[in-house]
Amino acid sequence: MLARAARGTGALLLRGSLLASGRAPRRASSGLPRNTVVLFVPQQEAWVVERMGRFHRILEPGLNILIPVLDRIRYVQSLKEIVINVPEQSAVTLDNVTLQIDGVLYLRIMDPYKASYGVEDPEYAVTQLAQTTMRSELGKLSLDKVFRERESLNASIVDAINQAADCWGIRCLRYEIKDIHVPPRVKESMQMQVEAERRKRATVLESEGTRESAINVAEGKKQAQILASEAEKAEQINQAAGEASAVLAKAKAKAEAIRILAAALTQHVRGPWNGDAAASLTVAEQYVSAFSKLAKDSNTILLPSNPGDVTSMVAQAMGVYGALTKAPVPGTPDSLSSGSSRDVQGTDASLDEELDRVKMS
Repeated sequence: MLARAARGTGALLLRGSLLASGRAPRRASSGLPRNTVVLFVPQQEAWVVERMGRFHRILEPGLNILIPVLDRIRYVQSLKEIVINVPEQSAVTLDNVTLQIDGVLYLRIMDPYKASYGVEDPEYAVTQLAQTTMRSELGKLSLDKVFRERESLNASIVDAINQAADCWGIRCLRYEIKDIHVPPRVKESMQMQVEAERRKRATVLESEGTRESAINVAEGKKQAQILASEAEKAEQINQAAGEASAVLAKAKAKAEAIRILAAALTQHVRGPWNGDAAASLTVAEQYVSAFSKLAKDSNTILLPSNPGDVTSMVAQAMGVYGALTKAPVPGTPDSLSSGSSRDVQGTDASLDEELDRVKMS
């Protein structure tokens, strides 16, 4: 009884010293059971048995029989996944910023023999290894990358722990960073940086909107000019077609008028119509119209000796017209062919006389 009490008191003193020194206490397993010859080992537990102070075997879950006095259960290891809180610690980043960071470690004992005899306190050892690995990995990153690359940081810590803890029979399944605390001044500067970045994005978006608006306006003006030019082109084409149609219509009308006038002028030979009187009226009208437009287009005027004598001017014009249109009376083809030369000569003589008369007047 005294020995058991002494052992209990020593265990309490050891746990208190570990807590005072900041060392994580060893995980409390199901305890060290006594050797009762017949033992029942729970599932997901491994009991390490020593015989006369040396390792003998590991009891599997289920029924097990031991020799009293000689066999002793020395260690009880849990094969379940163990969750360990990594205490908060300070670490310095690559850009010399001090951070307070903590995490959670998930591990499992893979080899109970190595976990029992390879290290005194496997959980404490893994916790210290996680802290030192965290500090070394944070020293390789800047402050901005710490927040962006948390997953890669966790993976690096897990790889480093597994390489070192392989001889302890422990495997680290994953590591998660819980909280990252930055100094207040650094937090203020980060907030200012975030605000500046947001203002920059807002300015960029506004400039892009202005650019898009200018592009749209220019594109609209371009399309408007293209449509206006196409409309002007169509208008000019239509106008040219209309002018061409008008010129053609005028030409046809003028040709028809000339044809009718020629037919009317020839009526004095073939019918009772007075063609000479109609021609005289037309010449008089044109003379009066031309006389009314004198000195409108130019200051140089060429006038006859008596511009007010309309009767003489009409008589002269009719004389010229009569000389030009004088022809023999229609008869037989022989008479036409025999008198053609005389008519031409007479016509030339009459034209010369009329021109001389006009020049003298």
